[in-house]
Amino acid sequence: QVQLVESGGGLVQPGGSLRLSCTTSGFMFSKYHMTWLRQAPGRGLEWVSGITPTGNTNYRDSVEGRFTISRDNAKNILYLQMDSLIPEDTGVYYCSNQASQRGQGTQVTVSS
Repeated sequence: QVQLVESGGGLVQPGGSLRLSCTTSGFMFSKYHMTWLRQAPGRGLEWVSGITPTGNTNYRDSVEGRFTISRDNAKNILYLQMDSLIPEDTGVYYCSNQASQRGQGTQVTVSS
């Protein structure tokens, strides 16, 4: 059975950092394109970043240069390093595989 479990969210001040993790099982992680999505309060789900099985990455414009997506194919874990956080980054963050399966999400709140 496919499982994706996000962790690492929390409350952080503007300018701070968080590292999200997504622990996966039940599918061939190393062969899948993976993405991070987020949903801000009152808004729809939006794509944040993606990474190919071989490590090629891309980002939405608003997080480019501040967020870094990475993966550990030996441990089946996806990461999102988030630096220089701003209040607009607040939301529930989800990891998703190329079959559009995703976890329950982890809350990120950026506030002073």
